[in-house]
Amino acid sequence: MDITITESAQDYLAELLAKQEVVGIGVRMFVTQPGTPYAETCLAYCRPEEVNEQDEVMELPKFRVYLEPNSLKYLEEALVDYAADRMGGQLTIKAPNAKVPKVSPDSPIEDQINYVLYSEINPGLAAHGGEVSLIEVLSEEQGEVAVLRFGGGCQGCSAVDMTLKDGVESTLVAKIPGLVAVRDVTDHSVTENAYYK
Repeated sequence: MDITITESAQDYLAELLAKQEVVGIGVRMFVTQPGTPYAETCLAYCRPEEVNEQDEVMELPKFRVYLEPNSLKYLEEALVDYAADRMGGQLTIKAPNAKVPKVSPDSPIEDQINYVLYSEINPGLAAHGGEVSLIEVLSEEQGEVAVLRFGGGCQGCSAVDMTLKDGVESTLVAKIPGLVAVRDVTDHSVTENAYYK
């Protein structure tokens, strides 16, 4: 497991754990809503009776970190750091794969599509208050077709056909083997929040 908890973060967490006065208390690390744009990486106290036998355990010099099994692939390359400052300090957690786990060529096609959507396409659409999400993947004679839904400022936008064909489809088809097309299921007659009407 490729998770880094810096020495300063370990010292800080060990100090917090010592104040709990519970023998064997550790830290639980997990991601809420993993694989979505709303993913949050969290640390919590983990009392001995809260340890789950499926947890993966990181043995650190001063305490144990219990990693929730469902969160493992989303915690890959996470960094927990503590920086002291005049106000006391701040614990930071960076988990680059929390919203979308790292994918490889043998990952399911849905994971590969979501990875490209959340890491490359949605950051660009966000400038216009828009986003696109995967609904399903259909297997058709010519290959796989991604069914997408546009939201935010993309819904009802007059430029959405151009965005879909020139931006989203060309990027996805170029990056994902076996994907031949994308289809939009969004109702673009609803134009209240559209970026371009």
